[in-house]
Amino acid sequence: MSRPVPSDEWVAALVHDAVAAPSMHNAQPWRFLYHRRSRTFEVRADFERAMPHSDPDTRGIHLGCGAALLNLRAAIVHEGRHPETRLLPDPADQALLARVRLAGPANDESDLGALYPAIHQRHSSRSPFEERQIPGTVREALGAAARVEGAALMFPTSWHLQEVLEAVQEAEARNITDRGSDQDLARWTRIDAPSVSTTDDGVPHYAFGPRKRGGKAPMRDFAGPRQVAGRDAADFEQTPQLALISTDHDRPENWLRAGQAMQRVLLLATREGLSSSFATQPLEWTDLRWPLRDPMTGTGHTQVLLRLGYGPSGPGTPRRPVAEVLGIEP
Repeated sequence: MSRPVPSDEWVAALVHDAVAAPSMHNAQPWRFLYHRRSRTFEVRADFERAMPHSDPDTRGIHLGCGAALLNLRAAIVHEGRHPETRLLPDPADQALLARVRLAGPANDESDLGALYPAIHQRHSSRSPFEERQIPGTVREALGAAARVEGAALMFPTSWHLQEVLEAVQEAEARNITDRGSDQDLARWTRIDAPSVSTTDDGVPHYAFGPRKRGGKAPMRDFAGPRQVAGRDAADFEQTPQLALISTDHDRPENWLRAGQAMQRVLLLATREGLSSSFATQPLEWTDLRWPLRDPMTGTGHTQVLLRLGYGPSGPGTPRRPVAEVLGIEP
């Protein structure tokens, strides 16, 4: 028996789920185009939302769009359909990152569908986490989630963790005096947004979290030199639990796979009661990104640096209206 033709409202609901994904500075660098006849989504990069200094090669755009693609796939599976996905289907169209066709019934994709409830529960938390270790079984499950999407996840320890933290500190020191980094941050942070309904993108001040007074957790201060009224200071973790997501190669397809792996890991972490935030600072500097690779093999290209742990969930951040990012064609 043939399935009913998807309504435009149903399509919009799927994109509403997709755009709950995280992106660098919450720039939301994506667009979606749905073709009714072929029942196919196009996931497209919005290069007008690029960060010329912090993300000159658009790797971050691909990561964010990959995360939105994973959300779209999970939402489609949740609706009982199979998301037949093809990455970079047209080499002549650099903005076309993926096509997702609504195929037959969902097959053996229960793990992905089970992550669907976490899509709207996941929010970046820039608050202190507890000094409580993530169990080994959960770490193994997070690693398996990354592997499903063609990436590797590892938790650096000992001297490798110290090297990662030093790379973050070096990046933060550079960013303080780097004009380009300051311009990117100024464009995508909102000091004067009192609530989630007063802006469509960027990081509003209520999501900055407290200023770091002490501790070793790698926290970016989104306020920079600006003063935020009523903002507190706090001590963060002395032993932060960081996860590195890497790929074998460093091309746009790998960035998309890493973005999907990142989001699958984040959704599973949310389901397991973990909070999370990002530390993109050392990944914005080519010479600092390289030392983050696997110290045992000396291989791999680090794409994502996550901070995970037990702590308060973060506040919701603004999202562009679905009508602004979705086009529907016959």
